[in-house]
Amino acid sequence: MLAGCRRALPAALSRALQGRAAGPGPRAVSTSWCPVGAAFDAKQQLRGSAAGRETGLFGVPELSCPEGFQEAQDRALQESEQLVQMACSAPPGPETVMIFDQLSDSLCRVADLADFVKIAHPDFAFREAAEEACRNIGTMVEKLNTDVELCQSLRRLLADEVVMNSLDPETRRVAELFMFDFEISGIHLDEEKRKKAVNLNVRILDLCNEFLTGAHLPNKIDKHVLPEHIWCNFSAEGNYLQIAGLHADCPDDLVREAAYKIFLHPNTEQLRRLEELLASRNSLAQLVGYDTFAHRALQGTMAKNPETVREFLEKLSDQLSKRTQKDFEIMTKMKMKLNPQNSKLMPWDHPYYSGLLRAERYNIDPGLYCPFFSLGACMEGLNSLFSQLLGISLYAEQTQKGEVWSEDVRKLAVVHETEGLLGYIYCDFFQRPDKPHQDCHFTVRGGRLKENGEYQLPVVVLMLSLPHSARGAPTLLSPGMMENLFHEMGHAMHSMLGRTRYQHVTGTRCATDFAEVPSILMEYFANDYRVVNQFARHYKTGQPLPKNMVSRLCESKKVCAAADMQLQVFYAALDQIYHGKHPLKKSTTEILKETQEKVYGLPYVPNTAWQLRFSHLVGYGAKYYSYLMSRAVASMVWKQCFAQDPFDRAMGERYRREMLAHGGGKEPILMVQGMLQKSPSVEDLVDALVSDLDQDFESFIMDS
Repeated sequence: MLAGCRRALPAALSRALQGRAAGPGPRAVSTSWCPVGAAFDAKQQLRGSAAGRETGLFGVPELSCPEGFQEAQDRALQESEQLVQMACSAPPGPETVMIFDQLSDSLCRVADLADFVKIAHPDFAFREAAEEACRNIGTMVEKLNTDVELCQSLRRLLADEVVMNSLDPETRRVAELFMFDFEISGIHLDEEKRKKAVNLNVRILDLCNEFLTGAHLPNKIDKHVLPEHIWCNFSAEGNYLQIAGLHADCPDDLVREAAYKIFLHPNTEQLRRLEELLASRNSLAQLVGYDTFAHRALQGTMAKNPETVREFLEKLSDQLSKRTQKDFEIMTKMKMKLNPQNSKLMPWDHPYYSGLLRAERYNIDPGLYCPFFSLGACMEGLNSLFSQLLGISLYAEQTQKGEVWSEDVRKLAVVHETEGLLGYIYCDFFQRPDKPHQDCHFTVRGGRLKENGEYQLPVVVLMLSLPHSARGAPTLLSPGMMENLFHEMGHAMHSMLGRTRYQHVTGTRCATDFAEVPSILMEYFANDYRVVNQFARHYKTGQPLPKNMVSRLCESKKVCAAADMQLQVFYAALDQIYHGKHPLKKSTTEILKETQEKVYGLPYVPNTAWQLRFSHLVGYGAKYYSYLMSRAVASMVWKQCFAQDPFDRAMGERYRREMLAHGGGKEPILMVQGMLQKSPSVEDLVDALVSDLDQDFESFIMDS
C-alpha cells in the first residue's frame, strides 16, 4: 500500500501525478515577502505569532516541543485507522484511490517531517522524539502493506474493467503503484510466507542502519606504525591515530596511501552485515516473485530491468576505455614528475592528481571565483532564471518564532506570475555542530488536491553545508558550492511544479533514475556564461565575472573527466553484481577486485575492502547507475532544448508540462519522450555522456 514515505534525495530520491490540479484560484500575495538576495545577506528577525505564542516546527502548532511528535503521530495513526475502514467499505471507483492517497498523506506528513528532524535538529530531545515517531509510523506502514482486507479493496477496483476504463490515466497509474507496493511486500503470499516477508523487511531495515553506521566509523592504528612526520594529518587518541576518511586531497602521497589502506581495511562485522544484507534482499525479492533484487528494484524505472542497465554500463565503458587510459597516462606523468621514486598510479592518486591537473592546466584557484559568488547574488541568479524560464519568483518570508530549528534557516515562498503561491522552501544552508555534512533535498509535505477542492501546498527543505560569512562580508561560495546550490534547487523546483492530484506521486516521488534529471539539468545552467553573467558580480566592486574565467572553469571540468566517469561505471557495475544472481560466485571482496581491475583499470590494493564504505548500497541498492543515466538524459535535454537559449520561455513551459508536472504519476520514459520528441536508445544515452567530455574548441582557442 505504501512503499514507505520516500524522503531525502542525497544529493536524494522518490513519486507524483500528471496535470495541474484545479484549486480555488491563485493564492494572494503576502505583504511579508521581501527580495530573496537581501534575505541571505542579512540577519533575520524571528517574530512571535499574533497572539504572542510560539508556533511549532514548519508551522505545525503541536511541534513547539519534542512531546508534540507523540501527539502528531497518534493523530495520524487514528486517522489512518478510519481511512482503512473507509477504503475497505467503499465500492470500486476513483474514491478508492483518493482514500488510499489520503492514507498515504496522513502517515507521510508525520514520517517525512520526522525523517528530516531526526537528523537535522540541533536539540537531541527533538531528534529522539522524531526517531521514535519514524519507527512507529514505519511499523504501521508494514502492517498496512500486509493488510489483506485493505489490499482486496484495491484489487476489486483493478479487477473491474468497466470502472478502470473510466478512470483517467493518472488515477489508473496511482492505483497500480499502490498495488505494486502491496505486492513487493508479499501480500499475495500465504500467511506463513507473508510473515517471512515482513520479518525480512524488518531485518533489512536494521541491517541498512547498521551498515550505514559502520560505513562511516573511523579506523584506528598504533601511531608508531606510521612515520612520525605524517601523524599531524590524523587525529590522535593516546597512542593511536584515528583515520576517518581517505584524505583524497592531501598533497602528500604517503598520507593518501596510509589513509586508503587503513580506512579501507576489512572489518569482519561490517563484512558480515553486507553479506547478510545482500542475501536478505535477494531472499525477499525471490519470495515475492522476482529473479533477483535488481529485477525488483528496477521495476517502474527508466531502465526497467538489469539487462538494460548492464548494456548501458558496458557500452559506456567501451566508449570511455581509450579516453580513460589517456587520462591515467597524464596522471602517471604528473606523479612521475612529483614523486619519481614511486610513480605507479594507484587508486588513492586519482582524485588528487586529476584535481592538480585541472588547477594547473586552467589556472583554477577557487579563491579567485568566490568573491563573485556571494550567496545573495547566487539566489538572485536563480530567481532571475526561474522568472524568465518558468514565470516563477522566489520571495523570502519572515518566519514565526518556533517555526525553524536554527536562526539562520530562511523560508522562501515560491510564487507563479498567474497561479500565485505554489509552495515553500526552507533553506538550511549553513554549517553547525552535529549537522550532517551533506547536500540534500527533503520533502516535508507533498502537494495534493484536497477533498474540499483546495490544493495542499508542498513544503521542502534544502540542506547545504556552507561556511558562515566572515565579518563584514557576505557568505561567499566556491564554484563547486554554487553548482551544488543550483543542483539542489532543481530538486526543489521539481517538488514545487509537480502539482499532482495525488500526494503519493508528488514532485520528486518518482523513479530514482529520473529523479536526478531536473537537478543535474540545473548544473548545465550553472555552467553557462549567459546565466552566470546575470548574477556573478564581485561583492566589493560590482565587477562582472570575466567570460574567460567561466570558460576556463567549464573546460577544467573535462580534464580527466573520462577517468572520473569510468570510476562511476565501476561503482554502478559492482552494485549490479552484488544485487544480481545469488548465491554470489565469490566473496564480495573478490568480486570487488575482479570488477575494479576489469572495469576501472587501477589495481586492487590487497587487504582493502572499499565495498564496506559504499554507503550508497543502502539508499541506491541496484540503482547506483541512476546518476549516470539521469546525467545522460539531462545532457540531451540541455543540448536539444536549452543550449541555444537558456532563457527560452516556450522551452521552459514545455519542460514544466512534459517533465516536472507529472512527478511519478507518468512512466519516466514517456516524460523524457515528451520533452525530446523521441525515445532515447541506450546508444543515445551513452553518446550524450561521452560528447560532454569533448573540449569546447572555441573556448580552448580563446584561452590558449
